[in-house]
Amino acid sequence: MTDTLNAVVNELTSDPSNAWARDLGYRPVWAGSPSARIVIIGQAPGRRAQESGIPWDDASGVRLRSWLGVRDEEFYNPALFAIVPMDFYFPGKGKTGDLPPRRDFAPRWHPRILAGMPDITLRVLIGAHAQRFYLAGRAKTNLTETVQSYGEYLPTEFPLVHPSPLNYRWHAKNPWFTAEVVPELARQVSTVLGRG
Repeated sequence: MTDTLNAVVNELTSDPSNAWARDLGYRPVWAGSPSARIVIIGQAPGRRAQESGIPWDDASGVRLRSWLGVRDEEFYNPALFAIVPMDFYFPGKGKTGDLPPRRDFAPRWHPRILAGMPDITLRVLIGAHAQRFYLAGRAKTNLTETVQSYGEYLPTEFPLVHPSPLNYRWHAKNPWFTAEVVPELARQVSTVLGRG
């Protein structure tokens, strides 16, 4: 099955829709293996992750691993965690931050990639793009309501706000997230990883 995953990613890399990324020297930023148990689905790699080739290689990643209750070596172990963003390439900068992922990327590539990881039992959905796609009509009217309703999506999906340090205002307005959601996320991850 690893060969199948590699074949899909090779096809993705050489696809004409990604010629612009190849021209910039970009490689797809993702991780996973057939034995992965948890998949992290965020927006798209930032510039730093695109340059290093390491997903969540920034302050947001440090905070995310803290929320998950895992060490770096666990998070970056593809036998445990898959990292499958809504787009595998840095989309560029916009007026107020990074541009959004391409709308056609996840529908085209995610089903084939996730089919190569049959042991996934928990999808961590970070941000509105991932939540709209994977929760479809089950998402609430906005990200805050969806995250606050996380219990409705368990045990297979867990919606989160982006762990960016720039979201400090959101955290100040929503103290229930740190008090209630983060501990439950760590419990769910621990259970999936067989810790308890």
